Amino acid sequence: MAAIAFLFPGQGSQRVGMGRDLVTRHPELWDRYYRPADELLGFELSRLCWEGPAEELRPTEVTQPAVFLTSLVTLDVLRAHGLEPSFVAGHSLGEYTALVAAGVLDWRDALRLVRRRGELMAAVNERTPGAMAALIGLDPAAVRDICGKAAAEDGGTVEIANDNEPEQLVVSGTREAVRLAAAMAREAGARRVVTLDVGAPFHCSLMREVEEEFRADLAAVAFRDPVVPVVANATAGYVADAADAVACLRRQLAGPVRWTPTLRRLAEDGADTFVEVGPGKVLTGFARATLPDIPQFATRDGRQLDRAVASLTSML
Repeated sequence: MAAIAFLFPGQGSQRVGMGRDLVTRHPELWDRYYRPADELLGFELSRLCWEGPAEELRPTEVTQPAVFLTSLVTLDVLRAHGLEPSFVAGHSLGEYTALVAAGVLDWRDALRLVRRRGELMAAVNERTPGAMAALIGLDPAAVRDICGKAAAEDGGTVEIANDNEPEQLVVSGTREAVRLAAAMAREAGARRVVTLDVGAPFHCSLMREVEEEFRADLAAVAFRDPVVPVVANATAGYVADAADAVACLRRQLAGPVRWTPTLRRLAEDGADTFVEVGPGKVLTGFARATLPDIPQFATRDGRQLDRAVASLTSML
């Protein structure tokens, strides 16, 4: 029997139209998730997911709830087909969906936290405009050295934010320091440097200014011990209990996403199939680059979801 790891995507996986075909096929999802989410948030998140426009879906405080909700309804459809994970993990924002899947958070509480998280992150960017860039083809030691040199030269902040796959690291910080680090990476022989279209400098020390505010939001929510093993971004280790889940989410705000070691931990502990549960295919690419011998499935639309369900049910 397959030991399936469900992987939940983060910001950057959003697209206009996401989730619409699932609700067309499964109308019960409207009353179960979309209508309550619209009422809870006080705006039509469902319309923005399905119809856009893209510029209204792009702000961090909208994108994060949108990706979370789409991943959640995809999870519901997979479970309706009898598919349950042996492990779960989520990339950045996706960790909240993973915690819902593991029984740690009620989905409504997670949606409130995700919305608040997006608001706080956007506020940081208003005060200290930041940027992020993916550096491809350099090892972590080289990127750490580049970050140190760029920060010293510019006087700003630039740090490793995401370890996405063995040859892709993302840096985050103040705009000029990130621009300088990107230029240094090119000079150091990076195969490719990509400036990311994001709404804030995620997962770096600039986010520490809102940690205390978010601590209060986390304290207002009921957390439970996981019933499915969850690998956390901050540690690339398992969430031990409810208190540890809170601590990991707090650390995640300003700490790097350790995705490559997360995938390797899952494989070492027996995960033999990866399923990206949500609107994107980025995590499928990361998993393929890190562990190419493990089967990967995306579920970003109805067609891919059908293919994944057919393959996965045949493996059980």
